[in-house]
Amino acid sequence: MSLKNLISPEQRRKKLKTILLKNGFARIIETHNGLSGLIGNDACINLENGDCLEFDGLWESSFTDSASKGHPDAEIIGPDSRLHSIEEIMNVTNKPMIVDGDTGGEATQFEYFCSKLERFGVSAVIIEDKIFPKRNSLEPGAKQELEDPDVFATKIWRGNKIALSQDFMIIARLESLIANKGIEDAISRARTYLRAGADGIMIHSKEREPRDVFRFAEEYTKLCDELGYRKPLVCVPTAYNRLTEQELVQRGFNIIIHANHLLRASYAAMQKVCKKILISGRSFEADLICAPVRDVFKTVGFMDVKEKDKVYNRMKTCAIIPDTHRLLDTALIEKCGDIPISAVELLDKSIIQRQAEVLNNAKIFNIYLVGGFGLEKITYRQIKKIINPQYDLNSPLHALFCAEEQMQDGFIMIYSDVLFYEKVISEVLQTQEDIVLIIDSTYPSRLDRLHKTRMELVIAKHQANNDHYRMLTPLTDMEIKMIGKRVSPDLATHEFTGIAYFSEQGADILKSVYHEAAQKYAGKKFHEAATFETASFTDIIQELIDLGYPLNVCEVNQGWQEIHNTHDYKHALESLQC
Repeated sequence: MSLKNLISPEQRRKKLKTILLKNGFARIIETHNGLSGLIGNDACINLENGDCLEFDGLWESSFTDSASKGHPDAEIIGPDSRLHSIEEIMNVTNKPMIVDGDTGGEATQFEYFCSKLERFGVSAVIIEDKIFPKRNSLEPGAKQELEDPDVFATKIWRGNKIALSQDFMIIARLESLIANKGIEDAISRARTYLRAGADGIMIHSKEREPRDVFRFAEEYTKLCDELGYRKPLVCVPTAYNRLTEQELVQRGFNIIIHANHLLRASYAAMQKVCKKILISGRSFEADLICAPVRDVFKTVGFMDVKEKDKVYNRMKTCAIIPDTHRLLDTALIEKCGDIPISAVELLDKSIIQRQAEVLNNAKIFNIYLVGGFGLEKITYRQIKKIINPQYDLNSPLHALFCAEEQMQDGFIMIYSDVLFYEKVISEVLQTQEDIVLIIDSTYPSRLDRLHKTRMELVIAKHQANNDHYRMLTPLTDMEIKMIGKRVSPDLATHEFTGIAYFSEQGADILKSVYHEAAQKYAGKKFHEAATFETASFTDIIQELIDLGYPLNVCEVNQGWQEIHNTHDYKHALESLQC
């Protein structure tokens, strides 16, 4: 169910009277289940003046409730089933509801029904003065037997007596015109019901010409003058639907109910879809007349659930740092010793310690370092170490998959030689996407490194965003065409920073593609790698691209640095000392 329309029963119950006092009338739309309730509740037309044109409330119709369950409208569906439908709609909406109570049943039954409706937060119940079990008023030829006015008035009086709130309304529906009893009978019944405590009167008619409805409205005004008070007048213009709401308001109507249109619309659409599928032998042709699945997901709150799941999963997101790099720069080895890059110290803190501290600040506390050579030299307690038995392969990809069990709730992959600011991590954690690479558009300024180390470059569909100086720019629609160390610098648009995010679903995709590739390319060339066994992380990313999986990016212009050699080391020291 959707949680966006939360409201207390007390708040909802009083809404109808508030709307009537403020506007003089209320526009009501039929609903018959939770989805139709959401659609009617949230329907809105934005006007040029900034106002929103919407329905003021919901009508839970016995006809559409019965029809949606596959039953005729003859009071066959019992109170418990009706209450279940009403509660289903109330759970996902926040607008006032008017319930079609049929005849109300026997007086004691009606008392209990009113009590439950009031507790739910229903604003009004409308009952019709027919003998139980009623027949639908719009069906030609159906026998319409009216209840004795005094018996019906007693039912109204008893329903009012058990009400705990001044906001709950019982409205009497007059069937005199339906039963061909005439205006005088209708007015006489209205007088009796109002004196018994009815909170409003509904006049019903199945005639296309509203002459009798208008005559009743005129006589009703006289009756109210006679009684010294006026209660809301309700109409259901299903038959005389050429009249506008404004015309009905001008005639004295306060509540206008569009009583069965959502069900009838869905009925016609479902029939059309069934015929399309039968004729075509497939559902492709029917898609044109069906709402996208994503639209339904959004309406029923699934997208909200997904977003909350992502927020929760981000709280469980871990960081996996594959450390496959030994120091290769001779000068750096002389300075730091023969150690893994993650153990290199900068101002008395190792690279892995600096990475862990930034990740902790970004609320990532589960940090896994996957290594082999020199792993025992890593003593920082805030990380968990995983041994890579194939460390000598120097493959960040296979090192990453030594932590496959830790991927299940989503993870951030970070190269062991990368320093970064918290903002870089926080930015990628805000994404709603499943796979995100952080790429840098300023790589041309570092092209002097190409002769010393192979940069992992990216060719994106769009050019680098250089309009903003030193910005983090999420670009979730940027298509990546190619990634790797052999991408031509002349064609590249970005550099991969060595940081990537995978949601829970993104991790599942990565694992699936990895294991399929392991079987398909065992001992064979795999993108830039001589064999799959020596593949890099960017090789599996290229495989994802080639297979058509959606990859998104976060473009950065600053906030990270990698350390390969003495030059990088000195530059990092200068940055940290600033």
